[in-house]
Amino acid sequence: MSARDDILARIHAALGTDVTPGERDVAPGEREAGVSAPGAGYRATSGRTEDELVDLLVDRLEDYKARVEVVAAAELAEAIRSRLEGKTFVAPAGLPADWLHPSLAERRATDSREEPLGVDRLDAIGAVVTGSAVSIAETGTIVLDGSPDQGRRAISLVPDHHVCVVPVETIVGIVPEGFARLDITRPLTLISGPSATSDIELERVEGVHGPRTLDVLIVR
Repeated sequence: MSARDDILARIHAALGTDVTPGERDVAPGEREAGVSAPGAGYRATSGRTEDELVDLLVDRLEDYKARVEVVAAAELAEAIRSRLEGKTFVAPAGLPADWLHPSLAERRATDSREEPLGVDRLDAIGAVVTGSAVSIAETGTIVLDGSPDQGRRAISLVPDHHVCVVPVETIVGIVPEGFARLDITRPLTLISGPSATSDIELERVEGVHGPRTLDVLIVR
């Protein structure tokens, strides 16, 4: 059963409608005529190569005004250090130690579920560094799921600058691929560029719902 079928099956169960996955959108009489349910042939994978996925994700994120760089694993610590620009920052307790340059130790605050930082403290911190669970190239969306290298949702929403690490093996092409890798019962945060909104006159305002600056480091 696909993730879509699983979600729709739960909805039907809650509504008390017993519809077999894959048959729900077929009109009476059409099933006997061999008509398939709409969406039955929807793409499950993009078929793109790793290079194509990286190029597409970079293009989408840059279109959203994120700053993106592809780095080697050995260059990651220096890349993170250079983007923090002397700022204090918060990192989840489960962030891999080798991601952070030793010179950053004095400027780091650590957040965990056992010892969470308050909103006032987070608001006074300049940046946050996290990993990521999945990135969807076609939509330019990075998903955090609260894993140890990503931490609580609050730390990625309150500081004004987010440095996000995207391992290349976590990049997928399309939305169904992404959600097939995720546990939808976890606290998911979907990020498509820095926080931005527009008023009725289309005046762009940044930072209302999250960080105004998003740095994405794709590690391959």
